[in-house]
Amino acid sequence: MSFSSTTKNELARIPITDNCCKLAELAALVRMCGTIQISGNNNINIKFTTENAAIARRLFTFLKELYEGDIEVMVRRNRQLKKNNNYHIAIKDKDISRKLLIDVGFLSEDEDINIFNILYKINNDLLIKRCCRRSYIRGAFLGAGSISNPEKTYHIEFVTNNKEQSEELSNIINSFRLNSKIVLRKDNYVVYLKEGEQIVDLLNIMGAHQALLKFEDIRVLKDVRNNINRLVNCETANLTKTIDASLRQLEDIEKIQSSMGLEKLPKKLRDVAEIRLENPDATLKEIGLMLEPPVGKSGVNHRFRKIGEIAEDLKGV
Repeated sequence: MSFSSTTKNELARIPITDNCCKLAELAALVRMCGTIQISGNNNINIKFTTENAAIARRLFTFLKELYEGDIEVMVRRNRQLKKNNNYHIAIKDKDISRKLLIDVGFLSEDEDINIFNILYKINNDLLIKRCCRRSYIRGAFLGAGSISNPEKTYHIEFVTNNKEQSEELSNIINSFRLNSKIVLRKDNYVVYLKEGEQIVDLLNIMGAHQALLKFEDIRVLKDVRNNINRLVNCETANLTKTIDASLRQLEDIEKIQSSMGLEKLPKKLRDVAEIRLENPDATLKEIGLMLEPPVGKSGVNHRFRKIGEIAEDLKGV
């Protein structure tokens, strides 16, 4: 099971007792995975579709608790590409369908307003409480959200098909001091977060605490692994740099030795050259400690630079 599915299963099992939070979650689910069917005489039916059994149970339970009426559940096997079952929750009663859409702020209850005037803007009365805003975000994720496996990348998103709806959802998420953004992907508006810390905060807001702990474990492990790789790469680069410098210094010293002899060098340069010949793998700091008196790394580097200039002059002769 994917990390996204595991997270949804956890969220779909969070108990909710307050009706205001149930309505807030339903408000998101209607917008995210609901289909409204309108026929003659203003007859309205609502159908929800999901591949997750836990989400289907949650939807059915909320609807039965808030609205007593004809609510139908169907399971269809999707044979194409061996996909999972599709669960359909349908509200056949037009009065209940209309009441639900009005309750979640999707339709206006003003009789003078055309029934087809869909209100994508969320009713602020549904989101006054912090707990209701959390429920709305949770419903949006259950309806059309996904989260990537943190072992691969940090990414959580909500797919909407309306710009106003995506902006509303982004504003609700950002009311918790997060920084969600919106991108247009084909015909959909996608609200997303990519920073690990912000995804952790959002999981906490939705109530996915088990997913949060797993996400954090993976994130810490990745950070440790990345730090180790960074240190290894740094050490490798430094070692390569030291070896290259040592080989260049040995080449310069051997040129001087074969052309004029080391004994003609000034004593300070001759001492450094002889120590390098005896210790081809030593670092500049180690060579400096072998000198009498000891010399710092910059001092040793300066002497090797002088030796290099002399060797360069000899090559031109």
